[in-house]
Amino acid sequence: MSNSYCFCTLSVGRRYRKHARELAKDIQTYAPGVPFVILTDKPDEFSEFSSVLAFEHRLQSVKGYHDKRLVLEKSLSLFESCMFMDADMRILSPVPDDLSWNPGLTGRAGCALVKHLGSMNNSRKSQLVKKIAEKIEVDIENVKWLHEFSFMLRRQSGKEVEFFRVWKTLSYLFESEGLYSGEGYAMGLAASKVGLNFGFDRTELFDFFKDKIEKQRIKQGKLNLTDKTKYFEEHKTIEYPQQNLMSKAISKMADKLNFYYRLLRLRRQRAQDEEFKSLFKK
Repeated sequence: MSNSYCFCTLSVGRRYRKHARELAKDIQTYAPGVPFVILTDKPDEFSEFSSVLAFEHRLQSVKGYHDKRLVLEKSLSLFESCMFMDADMRILSPVPDDLSWNPGLTGRAGCALVKHLGSMNNSRKSQLVKKIAEKIEVDIENVKWLHEFSFMLRRQSGKEVEFFRVWKTLSYLFESEGLYSGEGYAMGLAASKVGLNFGFDRTELFDFFKDKIEKQRIKQGKLNLTDKTKYFEEHKTIEYPQQNLMSKAISKMADKLNFYYRLLRLRRQRAQDEEFKSLFKK
């Protein structure tokens, strides 16, 4: 196994475990020997993959988005750097042997945070991000935003530890305001706050599939739908499995109960976070 970098993802729940198994097969085929770190609720489902390092995990953030922080923490405790990929991504071509990134955070897609906020038709979200930037005393004009589907992180003389700490507090701030996704905002703000390097590498390192990215490419005329029909169909099969009405109802109920449980837990967690309490008083 390589010991310089790894792939990593979050895979909690039957749907995401199925996606991650497909990604594990791709890594085994196109990046043999490169470790794949997975935080998942059922590690045994990945025991057949020699490259997979699966660790048991229960979601900590309200909707799971900010749990990417924990995936990165685990990965950097084992390797110098890591490439995060959403569990429902696919690798479609050989991965170069000599992948390497600068210390800090490297996005594959993104821009200045203010530019991203300006492109959204959501004034409440924009105002919330700006308010939180003020709370942590960061000049939002200097903050970057990345698309969270895939990015890289490399150790930076301990700066990554501070980055994770601030991100944790920011996740409480965002979730307390009802914004449960927002991990891209939190990452950009945390990196700016602690001085973690944050750049972009827009090189197409290898061919991949991500349904939302492909749909955008098709919309822009950069891709023909038939080019990746197979992967769209496979993705759809996992996303929308055949279920009877009773199974669907039980699944919806379980999702709601888990959501409210994590929402209640958030209140306890933020009450114990000294940095959150000091920021919230501002």
